[in-house]
Amino acid sequence: MAHALPDIPHEALLGTLARADADRLKAFAEVLIPQLGDIEVLHSRTGLVMLPMRDTAQGTAFHLGEVLVSEAHIRQAGVEAYGMRRGRDLESAMAMALVDLAVAQGIAPDACAAFVRAEADAAASEDAQVLRRIDATRVDMETF
Repeated sequence: MAHALPDIPHEALLGTLARADADRLKAFAEVLIPQLGDIEVLHSRTGLVMLPMRDTAQGTAFHLGEVLVSEAHIRQAGVEAYGMRRGRDLESAMAMALVDLAVAQGIAPDACAAFVRAEADAAASEDAQVLRRIDATRVDMETF
C-alpha cells in the first residue's frame, strides 16, 4: 500500500490511531468520508487476540491472555486499509481504517498528519503521566 505521510512510518500511524481518543477519531473520520467516495467493507467484527509479552529476566516470549478487539478491513480502488482497536467499538475501528485509507490515497494529507501528530502528542503526555504516578510509588530498598 502506498503511504502518503513519509515523515510518519505506517507502523507509527497505525499505533497512534489504535490509541487515539475514540470521539476525536470518529469526528475526524466523518470529515474524510465525503472525500473518500465508495468504499468496500471487507469485514467489520470483534474478536479475541492473544496479548504477547516478554519475560524480561529470561527474554522469552509468552502470551499473557486474550484481549477483546474490534477490527475493520476496507478497500477502495485496490488499496486496502485496516483498523484494530481494543474493546467492542466497531465505529472506532472503522474510523481508524478510514484514516488509514485516506493516508494511503493521499487524501487530506496535511489534516491527516496534523491529526496523527496531535494524537501522538496526547498519547505521549498520557504515558508521561502514568510513569510519574508509577514513579511516585517506587520504594528504594537497601540490601544488607
